[in-house]
Amino acid sequence: MNKEEKHELVLALTEQMKEYGNFYITDTSNLTVAKINNIRRKCFESDITIQVAKNSLIEKAMQATGGDYGQIYDVLKGSSTILFSKSATAPAKLIKQLRKAGSEKPVIKAAYIDSAVFIGDNQLDVLTNLKSKEELVGEIIGLLQSPAKNVISALQSSGGKLAGIVKTLQERG
Repeated sequence: MNKEEKHELVLALTEQMKEYGNFYITDTSNLTVAKINNIRRKCFESDITIQVAKNSLIEKAMQATGGDYGQIYDVLKGSSTILFSKSATAPAKLIKQLRKAGSEKPVIKAAYIDSAVFIGDNQLDVLTNLKSKEELVGEIIGLLQSPAKNVISALQSSGGKLAGIVKTLQERG
């Protein structure tokens, strides 16, 4: 790979990091071609972009985005594969699915989710249970609407009772 190709790859990685906002750095070393192809197929089916790159190029791309990647630089050793996804949990769920099928890799080195950094494969369960911004906003709106709905239904039911009492009194008088 010549200098120009490396520069283009760094630019492409930088754009993907900015576009997706979520990425996982994993270790897929020592996997057979068949297993790598299976992972690539499953990534495609799950709308996850997979990219193999040298650690130095990944580091340059992270620096070019201007984000705070802190501890991620420390895990950039050995073979690295990056998984990009719009969904913060999709790569973690895919990795968990692959583990259930008997694969011990890919192993999570680090994950960057909406400016939060997760280090290590032991974070897999945490990453699969993360809620998206949309889910959190939906829950908050639901919680805020619940008391308002209760007040409105109480007023409506009380209003119906009051109208019934007025009608009854009117008929008597």
